[in-house]
Parts: sequence; structure tokens; C-alpha cells
Amino acid sequence: MSYAAELDAPPRAANAFRLLWAGFFAILAAGIGFAIRGGILKQWETDFGFSAGQLGQITGAGLTGFCFGIFIGGLVVDRIGYRTLVVVAFLLHLLSAIITFAPGAETPPATAFNYLFWGSFIFAIANGTLEAVANPLVATLFPNDRTHYLNILHAGWPLGLIIGGAFGALFGEMLTWKQQMALFLVPTVGYGLMFLGQSFPKSEASSSGLSLGEMLKDIGLMGGAIASAFVGLWLFKDFGPTLDRLLDTNIFGTWYFGASIAGLLWLAIAVITGFSPGHWLIALLFVTHALVGAVELGTDSWIQNITGNILSPTIGKWLFVYTSLIMFLLRFTAHSIEKTLKLSPVGLLLGCSILAFIGLQFIARAETTSVAMAALLVYGAGKTFFWPTMLAVASDRFPRTGAIAISLMGGIGMASAGLLGAPGLGYIKDRSVSDTLRVMDKSPDGQLINQFKNEQPSRFLMFREVDGLDGTKVSAIRDKVRANKNLPDAESIVYRADREADRRVLRLDSVIPLTMALIYLFLLVYFRRIGGYRKLTIGDSEKA
Repeated sequence: MSYAAELDAPPRAANAFRLLWAGFFAILAAGIGFAIRGGILKQWETDFGFSAGQLGQITGAGLTGFCFGIFIGGLVVDRIGYRTLVVVAFLLHLLSAIITFAPGAETPPATAFNYLFWGSFIFAIANGTLEAVANPLVATLFPNDRTHYLNILHAGWPLGLIIGGAFGALFGEMLTWKQQMALFLVPTVGYGLMFLGQSFPKSEASSSGLSLGEMLKDIGLMGGAIASAFVGLWLFKDFGPTLDRLLDTNIFGTWYFGASIAGLLWLAIAVITGFSPGHWLIALLFVTHALVGAVELGTDSWIQNITGNILSPTIGKWLFVYTSLIMFLLRFTAHSIEKTLKLSPVGLLLGCSILAFIGLQFIARAETTSVAMAALLVYGAGKTFFWPTMLAVASDRFPRTGAIAISLMGGIGMASAGLLGAPGLGYIKDRSVSDTLRVMDKSPDGQLINQFKNEQPSRFLMFREVDGLDGTKVSAIRDKVRANKNLPDAESIVYRADREADRRVLRLDSVIPLTMALIYLFLLVYFRRIGGYRKLTIGDSEKA
């Protein structure tokens, strides 16, 4: 049977659609919480006097905790079952609400920071745990059309961004931050009730009685090295320094601690799999999904700010909602696109990467709202299918891995967004504006960069330190421009350098989907040479 002919086959269970929508509500809760938290940062800054760095740590905890939840959940879900992890995630969501809502007006800032940091981290663990359930569950329920139904499942994320973003924009001035944050509890109760009392199917790998070592063999040394490296990077760049600050130590945030843990994890995978090298294709999918995380979630964390700088902050916010709406609507169309255009999932990914490249290039050139909307339509259409379709490809081609491969992919994508994508684009912006300003500055000894630079230099991985601009000073310049006030020569130069840097960030960012397009083109040729893309079973997965 051809790939296209398989798309209309029925699901595996009578309650498949109820479980699908339960997972949709779970991801909806994550999206709403993410969007609301982004909108109330200013209130936390005002109420507790947090610095931008502290707000960034809280925001980061709301992302990287996801990796913790999905990595652990993906390893154990085939052993302990979907129901157990759903209960754990539901309780963690409730616990995160209790901890987050704990600080009051009289709470000392240091105590409030700990409450909000750990509340966000536990919220993210719950989200990751649920994805460790929802992704393999939907892949198991709809084995003949994983691309379509995984895209429907993940339509909950952009809908959450739409609801949370619009709710904050419309009611943010009327409600307290606790009242706004409580909105995520509505879909949380919804997914709890929808999962309640339901029977869950077993994955093909679990039904076959495969051991953990057998499930990990296709991942092996190659895929294990990539996953372990991201765990080590997470410890070094994110969770380790946070533990050091909380415990007043200098141990966990060091590179050798992160590298040691990564090495031990890799060694454990090697021993469990009998030193299996793994399959090169799954390693390539892991690397590609890291690029997906950087270009989708990493870019999303900046594009509202960038379009807001180029046009206006209000327009930037609504353009973000507009792009999320495009994603939400299109994620219901993967089935039709595949059938109409007779595309395999890899062909769909290739087309999307080309659209994302073109969209980012045109957003970088936008001067008006209408042009930005047209460019974001192209970019939004491009990024829509990346995440869920990548999960579908891994599940189609490596059924022996059960929930493990797609859970590791999800964690790698999120880690890449939080550790590489978002901070990398921030570094590129700082480096670009610094270099541009030095070229434009005709004053002796680079007085302009010294006058407007931030006190803290910008750092990223092993790249050289650069001087970014002071956000408060640049914001004041933008306010003058929007008020049609004349700028002194120095501020005019800074304003032009800042705008040019924003555009350069998007142009450089477009290299990521271009790289992905080359990878997908290679995979398209590869699958054609072996007889075409098809879904594999336990029996023939080793010949992928």
C-alpha cells in the first residue's frame, strides 16, 4: 500500500479521538501558561523589584524544566504506562499553581523569586511529562496518519498563545497577575476530566515486550551522544548556575560538571545497548530537530520584540498573535496537503523550510504593517508543520524506540530553543549592533558605543564578548521617534544601528531553515533511492 493510500485508515482505539483532544487540552494549558507568564513579567518586575536577569531566569525555568520532564517521561512511559504519567503531570500542574500563587505583596523579593522560579520550573516539568505521554499516545492511536494527527495535537500550542496573549492584552490592566495566571487551570481541569477513566493502548514496542536496551539500540552511541550533550549543556548553562545560586556553591554550573554528567549518560546508553552505534538517520533527525527548536521557539522568543522595534510594540504583539493564528489553522490541514500534493512527510518538511527561509528574509525588509503581515504569513506557514511532522517521521521510521526517540527529540528541540536559539539570537543582535555602531560612529575613540553600551557584556558559548546596548536608553530613543521628536545626531545613529541590527538578526536566522532545507532534500533523495518513504514496523525497522 502506498503512503498516500494509508492516510485514511481508521485509528487503533474506539476512544482515540477523546484521547487526542485530551492531549490537545494538555498542550493548550502549556501554551496559555507560557503566554500569560510572558505578559505578567512587567508586573513581577514592579511588585518585587526583579532585575531583567532574574526575570530571564524565571522565564528560562519555564522552558528548560520541559526537557527534564520529557526526557525522564519518555524513558519510563512504556514501562509504567500513560495513565500514571498523566496523573503525575496533573498533580505537578496543581503544585506549580500553589507555589506560583504563594508570594504576596509583603513577600521579600528573594523569597518571591524562589517561589516563582520553582513554580515555573515545576509547571514546565508537567508540560514535558504530558508531551512524553501525548506524542507517543497519538502516534500509537493513529499509526497510518501520524503527521496529520500530531499536527492537530500540537495545534493546542498556538491556540494557547492566542488565548493567553489576547487575554493579557485585553484584561491585563484589570486583573492581578494571579488572576491572569489562573487561566491555565481551565484547560488543566479539562484534560484531567477527559483522560479520567479512559483506557490507553500500548505502543508497538511495548506490546512486543522489548527491553529498554532494545528500544535504545536504534538511538545508540550516535543519537545518545547528541541527547547527552544537550543535557550537559543544560546543566552548564542553565540549571547548574541556578542551583549554585540557591545553594551558595560553585559546583553545578561548571563546564566539567556538565561534561561529566553528559559523559556518564552516554556511557550508560552504551552499556544498556551493548555499545550499539545506533542508526545514522535518527542521529540526523536529532540534529535537525535542534535546528527546528532554534528557528521555531527560539525565533518566536525574539520576533515579537524585533517586529515591535521595527514597527511598534503594540503592532509587534498583535503580529505575534496573528502568526500564532496562522499556525493554529494550518495544523489541521496536514492530511489534505499530503493527499492533494502527494507529499511524504519529508516533502512537506522540505517545502516548509523553504517557506520559512523566504518569510524571514522578507520580514527583515518589512517597513509597513501590511508587508510584515504578508511576510509573517509565509514564515508562519513555513514553521507550522516542523515540530509535529519531525516527531511523525521518527515514529514512522523507528517504531522499536517506542516513546523514547520522539521524547528525546522533543527535549532536544526545547533545549536548543532555550540554550541556543533564544540566547544565540540575542548575542547576534548585540554583536551586530555593536559592529554596526562602530562603523557608523565617526567620533574619536568610539564614544557612542561607550555612551550607550550595557554595563554587562554579551556572551554566548565560546564566542568573544561584545558590547550590547543599554535597553533603557535605546527604549527611550524609540519612544522619541514614535512621538515624532527630533533626535540628536548621536541618538539618530544609535536608532539606525539598532534597527539595522534587528534586520540582520532575521537575515542570519533564515540560514537555519535554509540548512534544514538541504537536510530534507538529502533525505528526500535518500528515501527515493530505497524505494520511497514508508512506515516501518518492529520487524523491519532495523533496515530503515
